[in-house]
Amino acid sequence: MRHTIRLQSVVVGYSELENIESELGRAWGAFRPALGYELVQPVFRLFAQAVPRDGSPKNSELLERYYAARDALHLRLEDPDGRLIRTSAIHIADYTVEEGSAALEVDVLISEERYWEQRVGT
Repeated sequence: MRHTIRLQSVVVGYSELENIESELGRAWGAFRPALGYELVQPVFRLFAQAVPRDGSPKNSELLERYYAARDALHLRLEDPDGRLIRTSAIHIADYTVEEGSAALEVDVLISEERYWEQRVGT
């Protein structure tokens, strides 16, 4: 099921959110950027700089800046029909500089019970 991530009316990207942990309200998967991704990419690159995958220590100051900037974006998640899905956080892990163009993943905390009822069939 293709999900769309938007910044206001601009499409940032898409994901199938192929992995779920419904008991935690979490879904994640590969992220395919749209043209609008360039508007938000600097925010998500902050996270990659704050939390390097090479084992270097985390940078707490950059991490705090990332969370504040991410939350200020007010990204939206939509289902294939364009219906808004309530979320408490949308995170895009962007390690493209370090690992190449395929190193994009989105992780979403979905707070909408209806979504989970439809997704897992309960």
